[in-house]
Amino acid sequence: MTETVRAAVVQAAPIAFDGEATLAVVRRLAADAAGRGAQLAVFPEAFIGGYPKGVDFGTKVGVREPSGRKLFARYWRGAIDVPGPVCDGLGEIAAAHGLHLVIGVVERAGSTLYCTALTFGSDGTLLGRRRKLMPTASERLIWGFGDGSTLGVVSSPIGRIGTVICWENYMPLLRAAMFAQGVDIYCAPTIDDRDTWASTMRHIAVEGRCFVLSAVQFCHRSDYPDDYAPVQGDDPTTIMIRGGSCIIGPLGELLAGPVFDAPAVLVADLDLAAIPAARYDLDVVGHYARPDIFELHVNTAPQAPVRFD
Repeated sequence: MTETVRAAVVQAAPIAFDGEATLAVVRRLAADAAGRGAQLAVFPEAFIGGYPKGVDFGTKVGVREPSGRKLFARYWRGAIDVPGPVCDGLGEIAAAHGLHLVIGVVERAGSTLYCTALTFGSDGTLLGRRRKLMPTASERLIWGFGDGSTLGVVSSPIGRIGTVICWENYMPLLRAAMFAQGVDIYCAPTIDDRDTWASTMRHIAVEGRCFVLSAVQFCHRSDYPDDYAPVQGDDPTTIMIRGGSCIIGPLGELLAGPVFDAPAVLVADLDLAAIPAARYDLDVVGHYARPDIFELHVNTAPQAPVRFD
């Protein structure tokens, strides 16, 4: 395993609701990260497919309006299949730059959409797929619930990479499941652009004694279609998602960011040898655990609604 890894987090805007068109954006930004020597690049939540901030899909309690159904159909068309052509394109980008790639996508599975994070190896192989277990608030209108079958950490030449999406990071038991799998590089693609997000990332780094890489979108109203109708209005200069990306060391030290109100590609060198040194006095799934009192059971079986024997 490589002892020092140069990692990048990408803070940028996709082309909302158009997965194929966003491939060109990923290609450009991945080339930028690789040009800075990065061996790993982390992109934000829902980067491929877009995050529909500020709309309600025509839903009130007990009411679904036709306009909301039409908007969902549009969002569904802009999502991607895994595997599929856009997924293949992401693998080609990773291979072209010899870059490990973690990226948030809106995944289409039948008629259901999932907020998913994909991990590609530097040869373009799809190493892992993480479906968000718990969409937050109104996200439950448009995204299905993932299950424990995708809650894995992937092994790679640059360390063990795990991904926890947005407010999943507030789920203590989910974090424990990641720590128990020996995560070295904990990726947190998100849309949360609040000042408090960096403090959450620092806490997780200290708790897990791992490197934490959080990538947040930075979007203006102009990055969405003209006929999109968010509560933020139609001024093209309105900031819809303001960033806040950061890279944190295993003792909670800020290695890069957070950066707000601008696009950015943040880069930092991760000394993986610092991880066992940091866990000398705190290993929450080892010597600092009390399994005689506390126990976590993780169900990793796929949860299919219909089974054919």
